[in-house]
Amino acid sequence: MQGLGSAHLSGKMLIGQTSVTGQEEVIQAINPATNETLAPAYAGANQEQVEQAVTLAWQAFDEYRALSNTTRGDFLEAIAEQILALGDELIERAMAESGLPRARIAGERGRTVGQLRLFAQVIRAGGCFDARIDPAMPERSPLPRSDLRLQKIPLGPVAVFGASNFPLAFSVAGGDTASALAAGCPVVVKAHPAHPGTSELVARAIQTAVKKCQLPEGVFSLLYGAGHFIGGALVSHPLIKAVGFTGSRQGGLALLKIATQRPEPIPVYAEMSSINPVFVMPNKLAEDASAVASGFVSSLAMGAGQFCTNPGLVLLCGTEGAAEFIAQASAEVRALASQTMLTPDICDAYYQGVKSLAENANISLLATGQQSPQANQCQAHLFVTDAASFLADSSMEQEVFGSSSLIIRCENLAHARAVAEKLEGQLTATLQMLDADIESVRPLLPILERKVGRILCNGYPTGVEVCHAMVHGGPFPATSDSRSTSVGSAAIDRFLRPVCYQDFPASLLPEAIQDTNPLSIPRMIEGVFGS
Repeated sequence: MQGLGSAHLSGKMLIGQTSVTGQEEVIQAINPATNETLAPAYAGANQEQVEQAVTLAWQAFDEYRALSNTTRGDFLEAIAEQILALGDELIERAMAESGLPRARIAGERGRTVGQLRLFAQVIRAGGCFDARIDPAMPERSPLPRSDLRLQKIPLGPVAVFGASNFPLAFSVAGGDTASALAAGCPVVVKAHPAHPGTSELVARAIQTAVKKCQLPEGVFSLLYGAGHFIGGALVSHPLIKAVGFTGSRQGGLALLKIATQRPEPIPVYAEMSSINPVFVMPNKLAEDASAVASGFVSSLAMGAGQFCTNPGLVLLCGTEGAAEFIAQASAEVRALASQTMLTPDICDAYYQGVKSLAENANISLLATGQQSPQANQCQAHLFVTDAASFLADSSMEQEVFGSSSLIIRCENLAHARAVAEKLEGQLTATLQMLDADIESVRPLLPILERKVGRILCNGYPTGVEVCHAMVHGGPFPATSDSRSTSVGSAAIDRFLRPVCYQDFPASLLPEAIQDTNPLSIPRMIEGVFGS
């Protein structure tokens, strides 16, 4: 049945400044709360249309990267303004395609706009150049030194894949797109098939900003596609120079394989899977078991657990207070109302995951949330096991995307450290602790530093601040490149590379590394930061 549509949605892709009808298999969004099909239909791109979008991006690259940082900052601000100008139409379409509530979508729009404005500020300040100057030392003995100057330049066109769980903040104008554009890289986005209408609306906002700022049209394009063809075609294209991806481990590894097998391998910045362990240290567990349990369940339930930072593992590092924690968490999970999941496929995968845990002889089911007859509902699940069983069974480490978590009872700190050592790379780890736990945490901390990108103290991992110091990344398989972050101003670095200019005439030097510093940016000169 054809359902809800919009007079402002065309069902077309955007290749540069042109609206284009796809030629391949059609996709349509589904309202996961009702299973209603949403109009319009979106036909996927064929090979010729992929070629057109990527070629336009390449043709735009040199002109776009040569623009001043002020101009690129103005462009990012213009995108933010155009997204806000969409008003309720964007909010309502995103709600219909995701099943997420208005407050969540409105907040996500604010985050999307906020990160665009943050990146605009960062590049206007010039810090992304990482400008360095080591002047010539012709009199140095025994060998003179050449004049050496470094700045970072953009990699080239970037392929970005929209994520299912953040239809705005990790999608068409999300962190990957915003950071690539800030770096000076044109972007070709593959829309996520779960929210094609939301993607079209945001893409038109970017397209309008491109036109208003009089930029080359190939700076941005949006493509649709069912199946794996578009992803493979983009990542394998010789003019694509980097990839931004948020999604499953299976999907990320497939793109990584394509990228590494190209004649010219390229970086893939894939955020994939994480179970985000929470360590409840002995004194904290003994004194605050109920309060920590309540905070944990609130984090677990947020957004039906459909966050890459969902707390999927809790280690009770002691015996005193463990029973109280389990009783409190179980009671609160039983009281949780069900929530609509993002898509029918995600809902099916969630129940496959909890079924696998429930069928494990060494895992006990503690509690389930409330049931609902509504479509695609996440019923929360809470399980428990012991450290020895977890250490012996790698299947317990599998991410279950949704409001499911496994408690591990650790009789002593040695067991907790052993579990920490066994864990795969994670986005986050959380320490629930008191001052009396500091010496217990000290030997655990180096393990966590090796395993995760962000370590929290007395908080919960859901919620990722967009700021300068944030790291949203981690060792494999949390991401495909542990040196990077997909959130925060350091995300721009992913799409830059250093170039050294040796003994260049002043007239040919880029402005960022000229003696007169016409951009007035911070620089390192002979190892000293200044201007």
